[in-house]
Amino acid sequence: MKNIPYLFVFLLQVGCYTFNLEDIPSQSGDTSGSKQLFDGATFKGWEGNMDFFRIKDDAIVAGRLTDKIPNNEFLCTTSEYENFELQLKFKVIGSPKANAGIQFRTKRIPNHHEVIGFQADIGQKYWGALYDESRRRKILAAPPSEDIPKIAKIDDWNFYRIVAKGNHIQLFLNGHKTVDYIEKDLGIAKKGVIALQVHSGPACEIHYKDINIIEYP
Repeated sequence: MKNIPYLFVFLLQVGCYTFNLEDIPSQSGDTSGSKQLFDGATFKGWEGNMDFFRIKDDAIVAGRLTDKIPNNEFLCTTSEYENFELQLKFKVIGSPKANAGIQFRTKRIPNHHEVIGFQADIGQKYWGALYDESRRRKILAAPPSEDIPKIAKIDDWNFYRIVAKGNHIQLFLNGHKTVDYIEKDLGIAKKGVIALQVHSGPACEIHYKDINIIEYP
């Protein structure tokens, strides 16, 4: 993402909701029946440009602090998922202009570094937003900008829950529901890979760990 004026995007977003800090679900979702997607030690079940991904302290580290990130890079699962709840922790290190996200219901674009699909956004003024990567290329839903400082944990671990069931998508960041979105386009794919992104731009690291998924029929 995303050099798009935030207010303009917010007014155009589909699937808006009323954000209420009093209406807060539990900090962590139900983990019963969950499957581990990352074993903390290997890239088994994942593929991507390993020049930009490594493992350190039981976490996947995307990006680097020594050089700018030339392109968007994505570490993708080798399996696809349709209806699920994804839970993971992440931390942004480096430039305050760093940007990243968790892709889902996503496909790789052949012979290209990019992917196409939904993204739970991370960083800048996009924390907790739902973005459509390489397709509509816009924010689909987002929390009010004034609530982001109350939700996001800068330079610390954050917890994302991503729930996708049919055409209904919900995002929860650190226990706060930031997106409650209904996809109205029946042609949008409901199945795809999950991917961890580091966005092109300033030197930064995005750490991802404790990645688990619960699949639904």
